[in-house]
Amino acid sequence: MDTGKIEIIYGEGSGKTAMALGRGIQALTRRKKVIIIQFLKGSQKQDKMEVLRRLEPELNVFRFEKAGCNFDELSEQEKQEECANIRNGVNYARKVLTTGECDLLILDEVLGILDQEIVLEPELLQILESRGEVDVILTGRVLPESLSVMADRIDRITRIAAGREQ
Repeated sequence: MDTGKIEIIYGEGSGKTAMALGRGIQALTRRKKVIIIQFLKGSQKQDKMEVLRRLEPELNVFRFEKAGCNFDELSEQEKQEECANIRNGVNYARKVLTTGECDLLILDEVLGILDQEIVLEPELLQILESRGEVDVILTGRVLPESLSVMADRIDRITRIAAGREQ
């Protein structure tokens, strides 16, 4: 049995989610089933998700958070409530990998939930070990060493300040 590949897209620059979505669309062109679970983005306006919803059932996007803003903007009590919702998303990711529900699982901003210590590295590593033949893409700002050694591909996104001459 082959083992699914792990790709990591990380860094301070913008475009990590867009790059992961591009990989998801590439998988769709190969008739693959794609599931995206987004973390730390809040519920955000669903109209932004409408384009992706048109790709169902081959591509499904899930957000388990209920707050209408980013995690960093929440009060401590709201953060505690959202942690339970985020844990539901993590548990769903575990189920998807264990059952092989898709060919590609994108865990958007999962590295951020490590930074926030909502999930600890050993737990995420254990979840990834259960991937079977499912390919997995992880995104976020900071890449822990323990994950980098598991990766088959790592892309680092950097922001380069551009100055304009007058």
